[in-house]
Amino acid sequence: MTARALHYVFKVANRAKTIDFYTKILDMKVLRHEEFDKGCEASCNGPYDERWSKTMIGYGPEDDHFVLELTYNYPIHKYELGNDYRAIVIDSDDLFDKISKIDHRKSGCGRLAVKDPDGHEFKIGKSAAPPKVLRVQLNVGDLEKSKKYWTETLEMGILEEKKTRIRMSYGDGQCELEIVQSGEKIDRKTGFGRIAFSYPGEKLQSLQDKIKSTGNTIINELLTLSTPGKADVQVVILADPDAHEICFVGDEGFRELSKVDESAEKELMKQIKEDDSEKWY
Repeated sequence: MTARALHYVFKVANRAKTIDFYTKILDMKVLRHEEFDKGCEASCNGPYDERWSKTMIGYGPEDDHFVLELTYNYPIHKYELGNDYRAIVIDSDDLFDKISKIDHRKSGCGRLAVKDPDGHEFKIGKSAAPPKVLRVQLNVGDLEKSKKYWTETLEMGILEEKKTRIRMSYGDGQCELEIVQSGEKIDRKTGFGRIAFSYPGEKLQSLQDKIKSTGNTIINELLTLSTPGKADVQVVILADPDAHEICFVGDEGFRELSKVDESAEKELMKQIKEDDSEKWY
């Protein structure tokens, strides 16, 4: 498959604290910010139908960097994390030194682990290269079943396979996906996330047809999403055997939608300042 890893979606409860963490601790940049009056047709913001916002944040343009999508539901100020998400791996000498001086734990792989305000863990390793999101780690209930789904149904290539974990990717230099045997049933609770990939727009229908023919789960069938003042994109939303959500988006429209907006951080700060939802909620 000519797919490209794009981003991982987190639901966040407090934008001010969250943005401080990602910009001041992880040294990421706000790439674009969008406000919506009602819930996303493809449930991008979760099962909520009121006002919400989306902030893309990372180490560079979405054309060639794997980034994070932070969704904020105005009426919701607490999410419960399940055992589905494991960690995101980032390597950088500068970040490693910074994290070593604040509250952290040492992970088994020699990296330092730190959590954002909502409890999402990041593992920071050493590298002389600029910081980069290297890998998304997800827990799975049945490693063999998940392997079959990701490598046969979604045609992701295996990079490394061990007894309890498998690293996969859609191509050289792309962010990797690592599935890890959990040993328990996966419970995603209310804080669940979503991983996104781009795919040629004209092939999305064929991908959807393939998923249907194999009896796997489709959360949202192919539809077109609109963003005020920006490009429309086609998306189909899938779920793997553990209900991890997967978004495939038409590459052409997404490249237009995802251009860096230099005014995004200013707009986000304005919205945070004006947000009184904690009071009225």
